[in-house]
Amino acid sequence: MTTNKRIALSSDHAAISLRQALAAHITELGWEAVDIGPTTPESTPYPKHGKEAAQLVSSGDCRFGIIICGTGQGIMMAANKVAGIRCGVCNETFSARMIRQHNNANMLSIGARVVGEGLALDIVDVFLSAEFEGGRHAMRVDMIEPSET
Repeated sequence: MTTNKRIALSSDHAAISLRQALAAHITELGWEAVDIGPTTPESTPYPKHGKEAAQLVSSGDCRFGIIICGTGQGIMMAANKVAGIRCGVCNETFSARMIRQHNNANMLSIGARVVGEGLALDIVDVFLSAEFEGGRHAMRVDMIEPSET
């Protein structure tokens, strides 16, 4: 089991305050938040931020990534273009648990305009506490990776 306790966090301009709240929360949980911004509210492209966070996870520098944009969809699509990334949008806790247990997701995407801060904190808690079940799910996850070449 890895001891890497680093989580990459990034967002677009629509989600700065939620990202900062999540960074504080995961720090309280004992993780190291690697917050790569942005820090100002000027319009900024979500693909850039999704890709940068995904590269930190893909390289092994961070164990997980949490990315946020208005809906969570666009930034998730950008992150999933990076080899080795399995990121899902979760706007409720059931999906957050399932993407870890069944899909071995290493990144979580949240829609800042879809959920409030309290629910976002719960989603992160569930995502971080769930463990990949392996078994029949490992075979399916392995089937995803060859398409990344």
